[in-house]
Amino acid sequence: MRRSTRSARHAATTAAAAATAGTLALAGCGGSGDAAAELSVRSSYMPQPVSADMAAGFLTIVNKGGTKDELTSVTSDAAGDVTMHDTVGGAMEQVTSFPVPAHGQLVFKSGGNHLMFEKLKHRPAQGQTITLKLGFAKSRPLTVEMPVKSATYNPSTGH
Repeated sequence: MRRSTRSARHAATTAAAAATAGTLALAGCGGSGDAAAELSVRSSYMPQPVSADMAAGFLTIVNKGGTKDELTSVTSDAAGDVTMHDTVGGAMEQVTSFPVPAHGQLVFKSGGNHLMFEKLKHRPAQGQTITLKLGFAKSRPLTVEMPVKSATYNPSTGH
């Protein structure tokens, strides 16, 4: 009788181990925890430029998905070039990409990460909008209509 109890326990343990291994293998192949990035943009704005050829832009990219992504490019019909900048310790540095964390956000705000619109094709005025296209490493591009606010605009969202 002892031998059959051991055999039954061994069979149950083996079956449980096989089920666990199968579950882990399925999770590694793209289970619900590995959902694609779900990107959207909120709180975008450009302060009315004080210069005829350069402006700054701010926005928040929200990722509600379970996969991180990376902002790799920004273009606009309003400027010859749009560059991304990181500000650390008061020093501004141009970068080629920014991570967009899973279940997180990437914030561009005054005094921090920001966009620079260089070689403006015309000087945007308060009340107008400009169009930008955000390119990502994994996700489809997003088109954003960015409103032009007063040069002294200070949003309630803190950026």
